[in-house]
Amino acid sequence: MNSIKNKIKALSDAKQPDYILFYLSATLIIIGIVFSYSLSIYTVDYWDYNQFHFFLRQFITGVLSIIIMWTLAQIRPEKLIPYAGWFLFGFFLFLMVIMQFLPSSLVTESGGAKRWIRLPGVSLSPVEFFKIGFIYYLAWSFHRKLLALDKISFKQELKVLAPYGLVFGVAVFLIAFLQKDLGQVVLLATILFVMLIFANRSWKLFASMIVIAVSGVLALILLFPHRINRVQSWWSMVQDSVLSIMPQFIATKLRIEEFPEPYQVGHSLNAIHNGGFTGVGIGNGSLKMGFLSEVHTDFVLAGIAEETGFIGFLIITLILFGVIFRIFRTSRRVKNSKYHLFSLGIGLMIVVAFLINSYGVTGIIPIKGIAVPFLSYGGSSILSVAIAIGLVLSISRDVPKEKVALEAKE
Repeated sequence: MNSIKNKIKALSDAKQPDYILFYLSATLIIIGIVFSYSLSIYTVDYWDYNQFHFFLRQFITGVLSIIIMWTLAQIRPEKLIPYAGWFLFGFFLFLMVIMQFLPSSLVTESGGAKRWIRLPGVSLSPVEFFKIGFIYYLAWSFHRKLLALDKISFKQELKVLAPYGLVFGVAVFLIAFLQKDLGQVVLLATILFVMLIFANRSWKLFASMIVIAVSGVLALILLFPHRINRVQSWWSMVQDSVLSIMPQFIATKLRIEEFPEPYQVGHSLNAIHNGGFTGVGIGNGSLKMGFLSEVHTDFVLAGIAEETGFIGFLIITLILFGVIFRIFRTSRRVKNSKYHLFSLGIGLMIVVAFLINSYGVTGIIPIKGIAVPFLSYGGSSILSVAIAIGLVLSISRDVPKEKVALEAKE
């Protein structure tokens, strides 16, 4: 009797989502709300905003995001994932297309590119939500067409993958050319590449993709002067350490003379150095006072490092990687291959965005305007990642149930 009761209880508990993932994600959102107030002091003063201008907006968005995660977590995946996935893919792809034709009163431009649709009280960045839909499209299609394929020739493989190249090409045109956002394209390309690995494709395909990706990135850089300047500015900062280990005749050819080092990255490194081991205290950072612009958005990691130090930054990073671990855990354990690939893609979306941003603010790679998941100020970023986590939480409802069922059979 006790054994039956225990199995019934286990099956009942199995329907619960991964609450650890929910709590870790909610914690990061709360941390982001705190720093939206602490790091935006100079911006508030410069534009003569109310001192709670950014805090209140991030607080409202953060609370809404937590509610979204909790609500989606209560829905069975088969009743949620297909509808949400196709909506995010189709609707936001449509928005990315039409926003180029909308009048300036309805869109917000950055560097001559239309990236946000202006709504009453808020601005919406379609690409943040499209990324989730793109991941679902790949997971759905790979599940149907690739995973069941036996070994085929390289030419046949290229024919099968041609539609994905077309869809990705459209995304590259809309994001890299029209929105001038190369960072998001690199992120999507990385997700596509890794998901293909888990779809058991041949090594010839991956070698070809690497060549195409490198050539494509170089072309996208060379076609836009502002990207060339950004790369040259980054190279001027790191060239001494790299060229010191190269032969003199090569170093002479590659050296850039009298090119200004990146202003933002220099102050970002100063902020990290100033934070030391324990930080200067929340609210006491000095580099945010006009030296490091956009510190509450693209350079939030530098601001956090200054105010919380290495210890605080390490704790926040561990929480973030705890979120990523729980997502990959769900991906590994779920039996449905479509959900497996989708969860994998969401985990990659978060970890690649974090790495691109963190490598950029430390000068390891040229800086790219990619938000840090959960932490950067911005409604679209936090809402989209909340939706992504909510969908994974829904999928996680299936994981324990199937595990219990397998144990019962044994």
